[in-house]
Amino acid sequence: MWFNEHNLRTFNTVSQFRMLQIKASAGVAIADVTIDVCVTENSVSHPSLAGDLQSLCGVSSSIGQLLGFGMSGVLVHRIGPQVTNWVNVDIGSRFRVLVSQKYLDAIKTMVTALKTPDVWRPCLYMYLSLALGVSIHEGMYYWYTDAKSGPSFSQEVIGSIFSVDAVRSLLGVLLYQNVFRNHPFHSVLFWTQLLYGASSLLDLVLVLRLNLKFGLPDYIFVVMDELVSKMIGRLKWMPLLVISSKLCPSGIEDTFFSLLISIDHVGILTSSWAGSILLHALNVTRTQFDNLWVSTLIRSLARILPIRLLFLVL
Repeated sequence: MWFNEHNLRTFNTVSQFRMLQIKASAGVAIADVTIDVCVTENSVSHPSLAGDLQSLCGVSSSIGQLLGFGMSGVLVHRIGPQVTNWVNVDIGSRFRVLVSQKYLDAIKTMVTALKTPDVWRPCLYMYLSLALGVSIHEGMYYWYTDAKSGPSFSQEVIGSIFSVDAVRSLLGVLLYQNVFRNHPFHSVLFWTQLLYGASSLLDLVLVLRLNLKFGLPDYIFVVMDELVSKMIGRLKWMPLLVISSKLCPSGIEDTFFSLLISIDHVGILTSSWAGSILLHALNVTRTQFDNLWVSTLIRSLARILPIRLLFLVL
């Protein structure tokens, strides 16, 4: 949830602000995990429709985000940005709540399932493929706003660039549904992982300012970069969701699917840590960007490495 300084002054303590954030995120997560459980149960009972169900969820989520952005614009115009901040919810914040009446039995079943090679091998691949993503988003953000080395974007411009995430996700879902859905998982994962690594090289072109030599303005190139990279990222995520839904043992679909998604989020968190360590090792700071291009190159190479791990999902 996003608030400005004016909003923060309305809270007596920081703990109240944090509690409100937790409540808002928990509300989104409860609805989210409920939908995931329904999708997983139907995927188990109708395996042939697993890809269609995940595509439907992806399209619905993207359309919902588009409507949310549209409503935010109307609210900002009607009642002002300060009041609107109270109703804006960060869609990316997700908490997984594991609830089961038969907790111990569910734990035993999960442990038994995770000992099976057909389960732990895909889980390991999902974690490593996300962990090797190596996020250097923080370094790129400061470079975007730097007047000397970067394009000197304002925060409003950066916000407008990232506000079209829903469009990029929608394109990725539609591409998966219409082109890749009926292809073998191994083939889909291979090409999406390869494209994921290759698309991240666009940041290298931007950091080296090569786009200007071809007459492409920074803003246009960044929008194209974000569009391609996020679309491919969503395309890469779709088969992982399908695999997750198919791995769930009968009777504990909700708990086990939440565990699998938690593993995925640990992978995303690991990629953020790896990116932070990489930026620190290369001495990339808020004002120092000499080695930023090196970090983008290393990140691109790291994102291709999971291709060598595809044997885990065969």
